[in-house]
Amino acid sequence: MQSDLPFSQACENNKAPILAVLQQAFANCSKVLEVGSGTGQHAVHFAAALPHLRWQASDQAVYLSDLTERLRRAALPNLPLPLQLDISADALPEQQFDAVFSANTLHIMPWPVVELFFSRLTGLTTQQATLCIYGPFNYNDSFTSDSNRAFDLSLKSRDPAMGIRDIAAVVALADAAGFTLQHDHSMPANNRLLQFLRATG
Repeated sequence: MQSDLPFSQACENNKAPILAVLQQAFANCSKVLEVGSGTGQHAVHFAAALPHLRWQASDQAVYLSDLTERLRRAALPNLPLPLQLDISADALPEQQFDAVFSANTLHIMPWPVVELFFSRLTGLTTQQATLCIYGPFNYNDSFTSDSNRAFDLSLKSRDPAMGIRDIAAVVALADAAGFTLQHDHSMPANNRLLQFLRATG
């Protein structure tokens, strides 16, 4: 642990099971955009374990300083410095990606920003692209565990616009953006990893 940089125990706990899925999901991809890279722990771990990928981290301006420092220290050849990207405000990167990854972001974004995230995916991705989203989700508007219910209450106490999203609503947004759900992977600690495919042309 680099104690002078922000550290997420959740990232440390979930990076191995997420990687096990990404090794298959991103096997034929080459350029990944990570939306909401946070502390950068995922970016460093996944880029090191998946050297065939160019892993492009990104986050809002307020998080860039510490994120940049972690990636700079990692000094991995396939891990460039992060991009500033606020889905609700910033211009999209000029480059396109054949994979997008985001972890624990949809329950933080207000729902209109979640909608914007999916609507902007077509401008970020190639015609053949894989999307992987990790986090907790509800099914039929019901929580999958008491801990997720408590987490949702905690989120809403911080900001009523936050909250665990229902998988059906998320899948509907993905469908509208041209991404079809391929796998709904069960993950530890009552989380899921949703794997989507865009295939056009």
